[in-house]
Amino acid sequence: MADVLLLADSAPGAGFDWSFFWHQLISPSGAFLEGLWRTVYISVVAQLLGVALGLAIALAQRSRFGALRQVGRTYVWLVRGTPLLVQLVLVYNGLAATGIYRFTDLDLGGFVLLGVVQAAVLTLAANEAAYMAEIFRAALDAIDPGQTEAAQALGMTPALTMRVILLPQALRIVVPPLGNEFNLMMKSTSLLSVIGLQEMFLTAQSINSATFKTFEIFLVVACYYLALTTVWSFVQRLIERKFADPGVTVARPSLRERFVGGGRYAGRKEDSLVGKGAH
Repeated sequence: MADVLLLADSAPGAGFDWSFFWHQLISPSGAFLEGLWRTVYISVVAQLLGVALGLAIALAQRSRFGALRQVGRTYVWLVRGTPLLVQLVLVYNGLAATGIYRFTDLDLGGFVLLGVVQAAVLTLAANEAAYMAEIFRAALDAIDPGQTEAAQALGMTPALTMRVILLPQALRIVVPPLGNEFNLMMKSTSLLSVIGLQEMFLTAQSINSATFKTFEIFLVVACYYLALTTVWSFVQRLIERKFADPGVTVARPSLRERFVGGGRYAGRKEDSLVGKGAH
């Protein structure tokens, strides 16, 4: 906290402190950079786990076993029906208060994984899995059922049909909403402050407590979140081009449409199909 205390002025003044704002934006403190790094790596890890778990739940919903289908549907219903903020408190504080489980720091060969980070990643991943399950389900339902019937006629097993025929096509449909979900994931990390995780938002709160520069420091935070989502928009565009079907021409959003919305992309068939099932 030493570098945070150095930021404090003698007294909070009136008006916008441009020098403080530009200093924090261009030369942020070590604590702020550490919070930024935590925001990024927690988002990436939680999204990867959420996609994997979401695919498993989507496949469970398509299982021939009724009990497995019901488990998948119940999971999606419970997670999507409760706020992420409540889930974070239940997982980190609730489990410890009832004596069920307490997240403790893990020493992984010199690298310490904080218990609060473990709780944050698991909760974000579990929450994201419910939405990804619906995205995968809608994408798989959008594929012509005749392809599955043709695969069965050729003697292919259901598992082989899913792996070779259905999933590759579903991925092309899943990529655009997956990118949007990751954007939401990065912004949702600001909720982790409620369980005491020192990510970018909570770090800004600490700086605000020491400097009373509320508008300036949270405007800096907004700029950094905007920078993260903007960079991801470029990455998402490259990923969509990579997974695009070379034999099919699909209307894709321009960079302007990605940032401000609207345009012809809003009515794209695949997006509307997935959107109905996802949210």
